[in-house]
Amino acid sequence: MPQPDLVRWLLRDPVAVAPDLLGAVLTHTTPEGGVAVRITEVEAYRGHRDSEHPDPGSHSYNGRTPRNEVMWGPPGHLYVYFTYGMHYCANVVCGPAGSSSGCLLRAGEIVEGLGLARSRRTSAKRDSELARGPARLTQALAIGRGHNGAALDGGEFRLDPPAHRAAGVLSGPRVGVAGPGGSADYPWRFWLPGEPSVSPYRPAKARPRP
Repeated sequence: MPQPDLVRWLLRDPVAVAPDLLGAVLTHTTPEGGVAVRITEVEAYRGHRDSEHPDPGSHSYNGRTPRNEVMWGPPGHLYVYFTYGMHYCANVVCGPAGSSSGCLLRAGEIVEGLGLARSRRTSAKRDSELARGPARLTQALAIGRGHNGAALDGGEFRLDPPAHRAAGVLSGPRVGVAGPGGSADYPWRFWLPGEPSVSPYRPAKARPRP
């Protein structure tokens, strides 16, 4: 189970947790070695349509499914999902059990295991691109489907909150979220200014009707 202090820290509204995650360090230790990422960009996602704080951009908005089951559990675990038929994205589950909320880890800076991260992300032209974007971050950390539900307890994964809340945090609409959840009414993407690892903003693409 995650450490009690970490659970208490994450047992809050994701919109409050998300900016506090900036500067936190997520480490994944594998038989190959460890890679650690300092988080520079996150997005907050609240709960289902019948919750106190419904979020139309959240995977849990329409209710519990096998895919989003981990979001409904206690805080301090990873919610990992497959997207676009090719990528994995990782979220930190937060809020009370049943709130189905979390924070998407969008980007970060490699602060440990640089050589190993480079070997996993051979297409990156610069080190700042190794974890620049949610799919690249999971590739650099070797996070996949089997890590859905993994505890951030200092075993295989460890999440270390920053010593101090980051100053000058910026916020804006979430990336690639369609519908109302991607509007300026939900400025729940947070990032550190001046960080080259932060990914560019891209609105959701309109999908043609069949």
